[in-house]
Amino acid sequence: MSIVKSLAPAPGLRVLVTAGASGIGAAIARAFSEAGASVHVCDIDRAAIDRLASEAPEITASLADASVEREVDLVFEDVLGTLGGLDVLVNNVGIAGPTGPIEDMSVDQWNRTVEVNLGGQFLFARRAVPILKDSVNHPTIIAMSSVAGRLGYAYRTPYATSKWGVVGFMKSLAIELGPQGIRVNAILPGTVEGERMSGVIAARAAALGVSVEAMRDEYIRKISMRRMVTAEDVAATALFLGSPAARNITGQAISVDGNLEYL
Repeated sequence: MSIVKSLAPAPGLRVLVTAGASGIGAAIARAFSEAGASVHVCDIDRAAIDRLASEAPEITASLADASVEREVDLVFEDVLGTLGGLDVLVNNVGIAGPTGPIEDMSVDQWNRTVEVNLGGQFLFARRAVPILKDSVNHPTIIAMSSVAGRLGYAYRTPYATSKWGVVGFMKSLAIELGPQGIRVNAILPGTVEGERMSGVIAARAAALGVSVEAMRDEYIRKISMRRMVTAEDVAATALFLGSPAARNITGQAISVDGNLEYL
């Protein structure tokens, strides 16, 4: 196979993207769909699902909370019904969690962040792996971590802790599933331009008592490229990891961050 041809997803690829109706998840879903894959997404946001359905009707969807086992089970019933199997799981689900000093955080805030960001990874991988073992189409799991999964992140301890956990989960699964031909990697996005990042910046500015504009400037100064990345940058990396060109890439935590130097 030529290098150029190997960069395209294999024909008939079947892809599930969690939290796939908006943001990074939607960009990944669209990228795979435009490359010819059959794509199913799940999301907790009904309005986002409806928007995606109107804009990309070829992408099927399920409404689900990724931290609830029974709802995850129902997603896989939909996946098997619509796609007939699975070749790529993009485990994208995650929440920002609280911003503030550790002593001000509640146990519920901590638990919810870990439950979604790390527990969701487990629930989806647990159901996906038996199906991926039947795939002959370069089966792979792409776990969405964060640059906070390799750097400390003051005032965002639940988020950073859960994202470090995603990297450990990925590396362990890569070792476990490699003999069955299943690759497992993580993408670590940096500061991603968009509504969610704007909310994070505003919350951090409030926690530290500075203006939103000053906080945004501080985020940019931390990036060697002096620019935020886009959801499409992350989607391009996911598309590569799901292609035959990445057939020997597994167990890797790949940063897409313009070289974010510190948080």
